[in-house]
Amino acid sequence: MEQRNPKLHPQVQKFLSEMPSISAGQIWDTPVSEFRNLFEQMATSQVAEKVPVNSVTTLSIPGPAGLIETRIYDPLSLEGSEKQNFPLLVYFHGGGHVVGSLDSHDSVARFLCAEAGCVVASVDYRLAPENKFPAAIEDGYAATKWLANNCQSMGYGSGPLIIAGDSAGGNIAAVIALLARDDKDGPKIAFQILFYPVTDYSCSSNSYEFFGTGYGGLTKERMRWFQSYYLPDNSYADDWRASPLKAPDLSRLPKTLIITAECDVLHDEGAEYAKALQKMGCEVEYLDWPGMIHGFIGSAAIFDEGKAALRLTTHRIKEITM
Repeated sequence: MEQRNPKLHPQVQKFLSEMPSISAGQIWDTPVSEFRNLFEQMATSQVAEKVPVNSVTTLSIPGPAGLIETRIYDPLSLEGSEKQNFPLLVYFHGGGHVVGSLDSHDSVARFLCAEAGCVVASVDYRLAPENKFPAAIEDGYAATKWLANNCQSMGYGSGPLIIAGDSAGGNIAAVIALLARDDKDGPKIAFQILFYPVTDYSCSSNSYEFFGTGYGGLTKERMRWFQSYYLPDNSYADDWRASPLKAPDLSRLPKTLIITAECDVLHDEGAEYAKALQKMGCEVEYLDWPGMIHGFIGSAAIFDEGKAALRLTTHRIKEITM
């Protein structure tokens, strides 16, 4: 039998020892509204101060079921016509397709905007269970396509288009890359960034058994709770739009950066997705962060390694603009 003996980072050990019991306990009897509030409180409480950017504005983008609220972050380094040559990064927040918001991932969007010198568009897609699969995918693709077609008129023009997301947001970004590839009128994506993405909604990889409990808020049971709310039924886990690892063709995808956390239930499917893309000839950089747990990048204010991962990401963004 496979053996894994990870050593948790001291900051992670401290975080887990201080985690409130309600955030680490059973979830099946927790109302969605209560968990959403808890998630927001935990996410926003970890941020000591906001990273400064030039401006933050809100757009309402037309979507398949109404307007999609999108927050635009403009970096300090850009003024006037200079914006035309800088990238536009479309970001999708995590939260199991059930929780999370523009506010919960404001710190990540700000960091990427300020450190990479790119415009960030953070998309507030529809959540389950009110809007089950594929609502989030439909919103994500509609927003990406609209932004790609309208960014020039917004003054952000000709730079490369990047998509990114963490966890469920990484799932959305990965699926959008596939949809764009196969759409003759689709957006031309130069780079996709996937932070510990959900790539297989069957929730059955080996890392579910190794890291299913005792390694933070995302337990095996929590993922299955998300699955039960997001998918109309478990058979939809075989649909590649829910599980991009199961896509029949993973070739011809944009340059990709995948970052996983060593001690995460989603670890193995992120690693497998990187291998599958590499096998099909895609340019992939895969980094597994030792001693880290799910969400460590979103918790960069308390985990030094989260900030290091974000900083590496901003370097990669700058490289594609050179």
